[in-house]
Amino acid sequence: MVLRVALHVRGTICMPGNNAYQFVDSNIVVYAHDLSAGDKNRRARELIESLWESRTGCLSLQVLQEFYVTVTQKVPIPLEPTNASTIINDLLFWRVHEPRSKDVIEAISIQQRYQISFWDAMIIQSAIQLGCQVIWSEDLNSEQLYEGIRLANPFHPLSECNEVNP
Repeated sequence: MVLRVALHVRGTICMPGNNAYQFVDSNIVVYAHDLSAGDKNRRARELIESLWESRTGCLSLQVLQEFYVTVTQKVPIPLEPTNASTIINDLLFWRVHEPRSKDVIEAISIQQRYQISFWDAMIIQSAIQLGCQVIWSEDLNSEQLYEGIRLANPFHPLSECNEVNP
C-alpha cells in the first residue's frame, strides 16, 4: 500500500492519500490549542481538522494526560481545566489506546531497541496497537521508521510530499 506522508509543501500540510490510521502525539494536540504557538498552532490545527474529517486520528491515554497537564499548567496562556476537559471529551471520539501491562513490557523492548525515552516508546507501542501507519510528532527523528511506523513532523519543511511504502 502506498502512503503519502508528509509534511509541508510551501506552508501546507500534505496528508496521506488513503484512510490509514494516524497517531497524534501530545505536542501536536497541545500546539493546536495553544494560541501563543504562532505558526505551529495553525499547522497543528490544520492537521487535527484533517484527521477529524478523515476519521483517521488516533491517540492514547498518555497523550490525553500529557495534553491536560501541559495546556492547564505549562503553556503561556493556560486553558481552564473545564475547557481542557471538554477538548479531551471530544478527542475520545477518536480511536484511543488504553495501555495494558503487556504494552509496558513491549515499550521497554522498543526503548532498548531504538535507544529512545520510555515515554516515546509507549507512544510507538500505542500506535502499533491501534494499527497506525504514521505518528505525527515533533519528537524523535522525522521520517524514521519505528517498528514499521513512519514518524512525521508536521513542522518539518520539505520541498515536496514523499510517496513511501510503509
